[in-house]
Amino acid sequence: MVTEFILVGFSTFPQHLLPAFFLLYLLMYLFTLLGNLLIMTTVWSERSLHTPMYLFLCALSTSEILFTVAITPRMLVDMLSTRRTITWTACASQMFFSFTFGFTHSFLLMIMGYDRYVAICHPLRYNVLMSNRGCARLVSWFWVGGSVMGIMLTLIVFHLTFCGSNVIHHFACHVLSLLKLACGKETSSVTLGVILVCVSALMGCLFLIVLSYVFIVAAILQIPSAEGRHKTFSTCVSHLTVVIVHYGFASIIYLKPKGPHSMDSNTLMATTYTVFTPFLSPIIFSLRNKELKNAIKKSFQKKFSPLSS
Repeated sequence: MVTEFILVGFSTFPQHLLPAFFLLYLLMYLFTLLGNLLIMTTVWSERSLHTPMYLFLCALSTSEILFTVAITPRMLVDMLSTRRTITWTACASQMFFSFTFGFTHSFLLMIMGYDRYVAICHPLRYNVLMSNRGCARLVSWFWVGGSVMGIMLTLIVFHLTFCGSNVIHHFACHVLSLLKLACGKETSSVTLGVILVCVSALMGCLFLIVLSYVFIVAAILQIPSAEGRHKTFSTCVSHLTVVIVHYGFASIIYLKPKGPHSMDSNTLMATTYTVFTPFLSPIIFSLRNKELKNAIKKSFQKKFSPLSS
């Protein structure tokens, strides 16, 4: 019976490249944490940003921080370590947290799309449909839903028997890589079930986001002036860009055609979703959202103007 696993990760890379990869991913990790913390503190300190849209953005930043903390530190330590083992319990915990924060992230992107739909298509009913209390309740339910799905999938996977190899060809306890090590008659049905649950949840969220933007585009096209159309659509650009990045990198990893891919290329591709996507998200929201960008500038001016004077 397997009691611990070995994470292959970056061990197959040339040793002289590992310090460069470590420094690159460490900087991206720190920037992800600082960028999301900056967004959260700016939203909470500026009363003008106490709206449902920025409440969802704070929850999204929280999920990205926790998702990154669950995976990246372990990956960085293993890069410079010769012992890359992870205990059965630690592996299960990492899988649970990655599932929970990953699902919550998708749920929040979905409700942010609905928020933009209500704001553009039903502006007079916005305060009724998207009250602060109701939105806070929605966020709580999404966290609960992500946690329940994370617990269910983790228990199903670790209920299997691992009696063969304990080498995971990944830098984290990735569910598909781990299921390849399971033995027993239930393995194929559990693998199919896990894939169906994940695909159904993620594609369901994507479908609702696309549906929201279909109605948004239809409403924008009815605005007579080009300036009005541009101003209205600019409120959606940051969210739409993050959705494209989030689902784009996920599809590159999980929908890539089967072929003779090297282990090194698969590892680098996996980092695009686990490291690069959370790194890009605060940049996109800070640069493409004018209201948030102005609030960040204002908060910096408040802090540094007394020092300069």
